[in-house]
Amino acid sequence: MPTLFEFAGGLEGLHRLEQTFYDSVLNDPLLQPLFGAGQPQHVDHLTAFTAESFGGPDRFSRELGFAHLIAIHRGLHITEQQRQRFVDLYMTALDTAAMPDDPAFREAVREHVEFGSQVALQNSNATTDADLHPLHEVPHWTWPGDNTPPPST
Repeated sequence: MPTLFEFAGGLEGLHRLEQTFYDSVLNDPLLQPLFGAGQPQHVDHLTAFTAESFGGPDRFSRELGFAHLIAIHRGLHITEQQRQRFVDLYMTALDTAAMPDDPAFREAVREHVEFGSQVALQNSNATTDADLHPLHEVPHWTWPGDNTPPPST
């Protein structure tokens, strides 16, 4: 069974997905205020994070670290409505980016994005470090049959 990273088409497939998603976010009136005018490196960071989460290279942890992810969400005050729109746009981007339509793959991606957006919601509204979500490392997401150990850091 391939990892989610392999099934998604590796770095090329995930970059296409993240670019499609990011373009949709920057054009969405509910989410655009969270992202501003956009940042050229954001798609690369999103790709590295998703790749690592899905069993690919651990570049996000090595080059940016999870503390970076906490810092960029802190103080954004994401709402539940924005979180839900984020998930909806991500799932739509799967189709637009021509990602595999395998139901188990899609469910694993949805679970990953639901979880990650919950973490971002909590961290964005944290007023103290104690209010932050307890997750402090890139989660390693799998799907049925994938027993691949997470990449070492």
